[in-house]
Amino acid sequence: MFLEESQFMIIKLRVKPNSEKEEIVELPDGDYLIYLKEKAEDGKANRELIKILAKKFNVHFSKIKIKTFSGRKKIVEIEYD
Repeated sequence: MFLEESQFMIIKLRVKPNSEKEEIVELPDGDYLIYLKEKAEDGKANRELIKILAKKFNVHFSKIKIKTFSGRKKIVEIEYD
């Protein structure tokens, strides 16, 4: 049996939940600022964040892992096949 080697991309980002808009802004240092419409309660903002990142990077949502769940600064791992 052969296993395919996956590649990972790690990104740092800041989220702004409960925003008027849903938008991804790439900052000059390579980090991202992400505006989310959902409130930061019961994991709603994190679910929206995964959905937005999956669409932007063209991967299935299951390939995205949030490494830091609390706070507005997050580290996210995205797996590519």
